[in-house]
Amino acid sequence: MKQTHKKLTNAAQSIAEMIEKKRDLYIGVSDQIWEYAETRYEEHQSAELMAKVLEQEGFTVQRAAGGIATAVVGSYGQGKPVIAILGEFDALFGLSQKKGESLHAPVMIGGNGHGCGHNLLGSGMLAAAVAVKAYMEEHKLPGTIRYYGCPAEEGGGGKGFMARNGLFDDVDAAFTWHPESVNAITSKSCLATCQVYFKFKGRSAHAAVSPHLGRGALDAVELMNVGANYLREHLIPEARLHYAITNSGGISPNVVQAEAEVLYKLRVPRSEQLDDMYQRVCNVARGAALMTGTELEIQFDSGSSELIMNRTLEQLMYDQFVKLGVPVFDEMDNQFAAQIRNTLTDAELKNNLPAELANKNLSDQLEPYDPVGGIFMGSTDVGDVSWKAPTAQCTVASVALGTPFHTWQVVSQGATSIAHKGMLHAGKVVGATALEVLLQPELLKQAKAEHAKELDGRTYQCPIPVDVNPGPVKRQS
Repeated sequence: MKQTHKKLTNAAQSIAEMIEKKRDLYIGVSDQIWEYAETRYEEHQSAELMAKVLEQEGFTVQRAAGGIATAVVGSYGQGKPVIAILGEFDALFGLSQKKGESLHAPVMIGGNGHGCGHNLLGSGMLAAAVAVKAYMEEHKLPGTIRYYGCPAEEGGGGKGFMARNGLFDDVDAAFTWHPESVNAITSKSCLATCQVYFKFKGRSAHAAVSPHLGRGALDAVELMNVGANYLREHLIPEARLHYAITNSGGISPNVVQAEAEVLYKLRVPRSEQLDDMYQRVCNVARGAALMTGTELEIQFDSGSSELIMNRTLEQLMYDQFVKLGVPVFDEMDNQFAAQIRNTLTDAELKNNLPAELANKNLSDQLEPYDPVGGIFMGSTDVGDVSWKAPTAQCTVASVALGTPFHTWQVVSQGATSIAHKGMLHAGKVVGATALEVLLQPELLKQAKAEHAKELDGRTYQCPIPVDVNPGPVKRQS
């Protein structure tokens, strides 16, 4: 018993030491993916880099996993349990930004940038998977560790497609993290979501000489958006409805636009509520088409499910976080974080931050684990994995306190010492948690029992129809 206890006590430290030995590798991967800044389903260089590093580290690698061009799965070991570590590497449109700058300075006007820190997310989880593999080899542990390189989390439903295609069917537990400005265990669910294109086709005409002969597709888009905005009042308070015009029909105001297109994102607390909201939005679009005499094509794009929480694994991850502490930042880190915070509004600086962090630049504490439930008003395709297997995730301080995500400020910090320290620490926390599941099978039994209870007889239904295939977002034309 003493020997077993010693092994369990030292496991987290072993993972941390293994990651530190290869820190330069993981930082290099993260910075390279930051440079690539590839958006949904176009992450070819990022995916290939991950695949090559996984092969170098002794994993069996499946490229184009599940028939998805930029999905990668690296596996080591055999048999049960199968532990999944989830990585991402997609960037966002229009957020190009020079690194380490406290002023908005795009590398390329209109270019892409890692405004949600997925370069860090994927690289941190690579570190976790490699360290767990090394521990398994050294101690001859049974089971399988898998790194999932998941594309297109930003609106592309990458994990939803992967789940639909069976890539998580034999997984026993899954772990991941997300960059943030605070250190915490994710203890709230999120919103289920879907994205849908509404394409209107009309008839062009001279806007001054013969407008009566035209049928304005852009008019239909505008009317749909007005109708959708009126619909908001009659949706449940937790619902969210967003849109972006992806084709405005051209740049000539003297031509009646013959084609126009808008992309909608719908969000609700539970997957079962999506269809009703979807049908109501579709009816608004049909009404706009009727009013303008245009034709309507509805094209489903992607979707993701809400998170199924697992308190057993969350508590386990919190325990590892306590053992390992939090990232330690130096004076230069604090100085740069202060410069970033000077670019934020008062509302951003105070948004959801604990009172004791209000006057600090970087978090130096772990937030208490409080499994009170509730809903985080964002979405993640990690939700689809959580329906398949017990799942837990954390956030680790990787940016200045108060930094809002999907902004240039995140991109600027994403290849700095602050981000690197957060990314490496996330690898340690997640790696140590995954290892504990391998070392203590009874924890996995508890997690699975809780998972079944939480589902309460519900089964996973992928929010993405079977005839919809993954692909890049359509560009403004």
